[in-house]
Amino acid sequence: MALNSPTPEALSKLSQIVGSENIFQDAETRDAYSRDETEDLSFLPDVVVKPGSTEEICKILKLASAERIPVTPRGGGTGLSGGSLPIKGGILLSLERLDKILEIDKNNLICVTQPAVTTQTLQEAVEAENLFYPVDPASRGTCAIGGNVAENSGGPRAAKYGVTKDYVLGLTAVLPSGEIIKTGGKLFKDVTGYNLTGIIVGSEGTLCVITEIILKLLPLPTCRTMLQIPFPDLESAAGMVSKILRAGIVPSALEFMERDAILAAKEQLGLTMGFDDAAAQLLIELDGTSQELIDSEVERIGELALENGALDVLLAESSAKQDELWKIRRSLGEAVKQCSIYKEEDTVVPRDKIPELLRRVKELCKQRNISSICYGHAGDGNIHVNLLKENLPDDVWERDLPDIVRELFAIVVDLGGSLTGEHGVGYVQRDYISIMKSDVEIALMRRLKDSFDPLGILNPGKIFPEIQET
Repeated sequence: MALNSPTPEALSKLSQIVGSENIFQDAETRDAYSRDETEDLSFLPDVVVKPGSTEEICKILKLASAERIPVTPRGGGTGLSGGSLPIKGGILLSLERLDKILEIDKNNLICVTQPAVTTQTLQEAVEAENLFYPVDPASRGTCAIGGNVAENSGGPRAAKYGVTKDYVLGLTAVLPSGEIIKTGGKLFKDVTGYNLTGIIVGSEGTLCVITEIILKLLPLPTCRTMLQIPFPDLESAAGMVSKILRAGIVPSALEFMERDAILAAKEQLGLTMGFDDAAAQLLIELDGTSQELIDSEVERIGELALENGALDVLLAESSAKQDELWKIRRSLGEAVKQCSIYKEEDTVVPRDKIPELLRRVKELCKQRNISSICYGHAGDGNIHVNLLKENLPDDVWERDLPDIVRELFAIVVDLGGSLTGEHGVGYVQRDYISIMKSDVEIALMRRLKDSFDPLGILNPGKIFPEIQET
């Protein structure tokens, strides 16, 4: 079904809805909203619109439906799968003005927030009330809660605390038709009909526009300790994950970092972790309400690590040292990007398959004469594989990369894994979804999309291969 650019009449109506100060057609603004953090991709929208309420979004989507204008929702613009790229032009719907925490309910351990609140802002606000929102993406300082919900974001603490879907209790959202729906509520149990909240979380902005979110909170942990453990080879480091979990210990974070990733961060930040000769290092964080219990877990992890070939076990005792280690870990993505033209894949496999994944990735890269740098959330099997162009000729890189990615995904699926753990399918992975999903499953998802968005105006060109679009 053909989509249209906004006419002058439609632009005039948009201006009336949001106010002339909140609609932008200038080249500079359109360019700024043409990209996210996905590689070097850029698609210009026809217009950037910044609504200030659910009601304004209703009016915008009613207009877009009537005129069949594509609408691309955008939160913080930190996505890594092209989910907020306006690849069909049309309206770039920035939700940045919906940036208020509406309620922190200490009695029920719940908060209600608008979508543009950053993850870090929300975390700090609830921590001031001795409460805890554990979902912790690397870009927490800039990523928006609404984007986290759209992508079902994870992060380092997923192994112990889960991902975004585990905390979303209810949503207010606007359908492409302009109708408002409310799903869930301040309830920890609700099986009245289908779980629409669960369907919307992780739908990558293709089904509706989220305008209000009800989140579950936890009591704030009072104790926290961090370990840094260097290893002589990748597989020994990765093999520690299952050993720790089998010992009955569930760290709040268990992060894997290959040496080249650490060195890239060291060069960018001027910080060092030490043990530059170690092939890989683990960062392990333990939290809770009993320091005595944490200390016993630290001792047991240390024993297991040394038995598994660790070069040392270092305790980050001060909060300053812990912050420094986290700063290095959170900078890895940006640091690796500075090394070379790259392609990042967000693989996830069963935790006991991480050593085999790393081994087979390195074998693939050797066969294909390219380099790779791996790091990620080993505690939940989520390893970010960065394929680097380096000195490979441009034509060879462009010719071979799609096949290399397919081979990588074939390895991941063979190990019982998934193409993406937290970044989403979006635009860049849509041609690979059939590696994992059957024709029946893809057709079912497309029918779901059609039920929410029969005109196909909302975030078009995402998740499903272009060749199948109508």
